[in-house]
Amino acid sequence: MTVKQLSDTEKFSAITLIEPDREINGVYIGDLLSWVMGRASSDNAWITIMSNINVVAVASLSDVSCVILAESVKMEDDVVKTATEKGINILSTEMSAYDTAIYLAEFINE
Repeated sequence: MTVKQLSDTEKFSAITLIEPDREINGVYIGDLLSWVMGRASSDNAWITIMSNINVVAVASLSDVSCVILAESVKMEDDVVKTATEKGINILSTEMSAYDTAIYLAEFINE
């Protein structure tokens, strides 16, 4: 599944869609940024409720396919601008992190 395919579903909306054809090959859930940096794999969708500038840095270092902001978390405009400049895909959803992971697992395992 690509980030674009995920963003096209009714459950997600794109905040930034810089690399729409980026493949999602797994899921990582976490809010402790140093933990995510050491454990998220390249091409994972990273689900979090964190929305500060450090999320962009960790997403870049971890080379995740996208960041998914769960529970309708909003991201400030300056952070969105930096994510765009750094080429980070960011999506949002109203679902909880758990429900988001289950939803993604169904698509990834098809």
